Amino acid sequence: QEPLVESGGASVMPGGSLRLTCTVSGFPVDTECIGWFRQAPGKEREGLASIYPGTTTVADFVKDRFTISVDSAKNKVYLQMNWLEPEDSAMYYCASAIVVRARSCDTWAGRYRKWGQGTQVTVSS
Repeated sequence: QEPLVESGGASVMPGGSLRLTCTVSGFPVDTECIGWFRQAPGKEREGLASIYPGTTTVADFVKDRFTISVDSAKNKVYLQMNWLEPEDSAMYYCASAIVVRARSCDTWAGRYRKWGQGTQVTVSS
C-alpha cells in the first residue's frame, strides 16, 4: 500500500474550485509534516502548503486562494483550491517529512522523503 495517494484532480473552468485529497497510510498523519506541491511541464516544482500539528504554511503566491487542512480521524490531508486559473494547471503531489520541530514543517521540497504519484489538475476554458 502506497503511503501517500493523491486524488481529486480534474479539469475545471477558470474560476472554479477543487479539493485535493492526500490519503496517508502506514503512519498517523499527525506524526509527520505533510506538504502539497505542484509541477507543470517545463517548470520547476513549487511548494504550495504544509501542515503539522500546531502549524500550517501556505505559499504567498496562493495563500489567498488555497487552504490546507487535515482530518486526523480519516488520516487525510486536503488542499482546497478556489478561483483556479489556467496557470494552476499542473500535476499536484503530496509528500511527507519527519520533522523535529513544528516550525521545520514548511514547503521546502528537499526535506520531504515520501511522495505520492500525483493527481492532474487542468484549468481551461
